Amino acid sequence: MSKFELKLPKMGESVAEATITSWLKDVGDTIEADEAVLEIATDKVDSEVPSEVDGVLVEKLFNVDDVVQVGQTIAIIETEGGDTIEVKSPAVEVAPVVEPEAPKEVADVAQTIVAAKASVEPVVSTEDRFYSPLVKNIAKQEGISQAELDTIAGSGKDNRVTKNDIKAYLESRNSMPSATQPVTEVAPQEVEPVAEKKETVVADTAAVPKSNPVSAKAIKTPEKPEKVTEEKSIEVSNGDEIIEMTRMGKLISKYMVESVQTSAHVQSFIEADVTNIWNWRKKVKDDFMKREGENLTFTPIFMEAVTKALKEFPMMNISVQGDKVIKKKAINVGMAAALPDGNLIVPVIKNADQLNLFGMVKRVNDLATRARENKLAPDDIQGGTYTVTNVGTFGSIMGTPIINQPQVGILALGAIRKTPAVIEGPEGDYIGIRYKMYLSHSYDHRVVNGALGGQFVKAVKDYLEAWDLDHEI
Repeated sequence: MSKFELKLPKMGESVAEATITSWLKDVGDTIEADEAVLEIATDKVDSEVPSEVDGVLVEKLFNVDDVVQVGQTIAIIETEGGDTIEVKSPAVEVAPVVEPEAPKEVADVAQTIVAAKASVEPVVSTEDRFYSPLVKNIAKQEGISQAELDTIAGSGKDNRVTKNDIKAYLESRNSMPSATQPVTEVAPQEVEPVAEKKETVVADTAAVPKSNPVSAKAIKTPEKPEKVTEEKSIEVSNGDEIIEMTRMGKLISKYMVESVQTSAHVQSFIEADVTNIWNWRKKVKDDFMKREGENLTFTPIFMEAVTKALKEFPMMNISVQGDKVIKKKAINVGMAAALPDGNLIVPVIKNADQLNLFGMVKRVNDLATRARENKLAPDDIQGGTYTVTNVGTFGSIMGTPIINQPQVGILALGAIRKTPAVIEGPEGDYIGIRYKMYLSHSYDHRVVNGALGGQFVKAVKDYLEAWDLDHEI
């Protein structure tokens, strides 16, 4: 028998970690090669981790909600034959610390601190803040309460507190100057009633100078901290139903609020006559399906028009980082697609300017199909430089979409409608039936002025209205 290490696979560029959302197999279960063992989630994409071998699951090295780095071993699978591979658990190993024998006074103080730390309830992650198992372990060992941990500024992704952040905080806290006088008992009249505030005075041995082992600084440590997260009472009437937001819904909510708080959203609207496109597609779509086996929708045509406009106006193909503007060389256009649960995701058409219309059709259909089937890879939603969303799918004639950060623009495609319109002819104007749609362009007014925002969406309109009825695909 041998043991195989199942590692978290690489999931695309810029994806360095994932959260375990559920285990599909239990210890002792038989697993076949390519069979899913667990489910993981990155910022937006949920996916499965399959086994590379046949065998039996003998050990899980992480729990649900743990964050795992790419390349870390997450489970051990026992296989037939071969030598056993020694596997080290990813848990943090803390080397034993040998401390010199301290005077009785310091020992008593240390015991008081240990007792105080033991009384602090363990910290947990909340909807607003995620803490890795390593950070939780350090907080537990150092007696850091939930309220104290929540005040530490994080330098990790999404302001996540890292190991270095909490260690720097501990060094800063422990380096504070100690009191010059020994700890004394607090007079009864100085203690507030227990019903109002429960706190005791203990000594911090970390601040005791070696030259004066008896002196210490007095700190206040809560005896019984309040519950980490208290659910706000929800008022419901008879027949009301409380529905928990999905993980995806919570992430979308967070990103949308952050985008509105980051970018100065402003919109430009324009109406485009797409009669030529409507008639051309009607003429060629059946033959195209028979020849290529692909459904010819309007989306690839719109994506091609947007790509051409981005080449004409490259300052729409930018991102903002602090007070710097990054002009993107690649044109990677995101397209909002519906997921089975009703949420939206934005897969990205990489290097869209290098595709002809046939290539655009293939790419759009592939991404849309895999989005519906929950088969998008993390790399499929990375690297977008501009986004297009089709609000017309749901019957809306226009919309005011929210920018997908750190991009600076997003275009909403309204529903195509038959409308009466004034048509200019060689013998004068007349009224006819035309197919028209509204284009709604939201852009970041911090870096995109009204002239550029309006010119860009006007260019998209011009490309659509100039469509050749004899266009080949």
